[in-house]
Amino acid sequence: MIDGVRLKVCGIRTRAEAEAAASLGADFLGFILYPASPRYLPLESFATVSQGVSGPAKVAVCVTPTAAELAAVQAAGFDRFQVHFRADTLLATVASWAETVGVDRLWLAPKLLPAADLPAGLRPLAETFLLDTFDPDKFGGTGRTGDWGKFARHQRAHPEKTWVLSGGLGPENIRDALQLSGARVVDVNSGVESAPGVKDLGKLQALVRAMAARGGTAGPG
Repeated sequence: MIDGVRLKVCGIRTRAEAEAAASLGADFLGFILYPASPRYLPLESFATVSQGVSGPAKVAVCVTPTAAELAAVQAAGFDRFQVHFRADTLLATVASWAETVGVDRLWLAPKLLPAADLPAGLRPLAETFLLDTFDPDKFGGTGRTGDWGKFARHQRAHPEKTWVLSGGLGPENIRDALQLSGARVVDVNSGVESAPGVKDLGKLQALVRAMAARGGTAGPG
C-alpha cells in the first residue's frame, strides 16, 4: 500500500518484472491469460514467473472463461480472479464464476459503455469491481483514461464494495486520477511500459514516487 492506496501492476510477464513490482510495494500482480493480449502469459508459465515472489497477491486476468477454464486457473495457485466480459453476458454465467472461485476472490470487469452504470444484478456476485476504459474491440489495455467522475460515483454509491480504477494510468496522471476519482485501488499496465508487454522500471518507480508524494490529497470517494 502506498499512501493509503493499493497498487496492482498488471501484465507481468517475467520474474524480474514481478520482483521489481513487489519490491516497490505493489499489493497485486496481474498475469494476463488472454491470448489476444500482447501481455499474454501462458498458464503453464505462471509458476516459473511467480516462483519466489512473495508479498503481492497474484491476480489471474481472464476474458469470459468457462467455469471449467476458471477452475483450471484456480488450480494453478492464483489468489484473485479478474474476469473481463461483455455487459450483456448472462448473469448465470457470471454466477458460475462466483461459485467456482468465491465471491470474495472474484474481480468483475464488465465492458461498460461510457454512459452505462454497473448492472445491479452483478453486485451480489463479487466483492470487487474493476472499471476500465471502454473500447469496442478490446478488453482493457487501451492506454486511455476513463471517466474518473463515474468511478467516484460508483464508489460513493456502493462503499461496501471494493472498486479498482484502471485505464491509462501512469506517473504523469496518477495524482490527478487519485484526487478526482477517490480510488483506493489502482491498476496500472501500459502506462508503466516501454513497449507493449515490456514493463519499464523507471516509469514504475516514477509512478510509486508520484503516489507517495501526493500530499494526502483527498478525493471524493
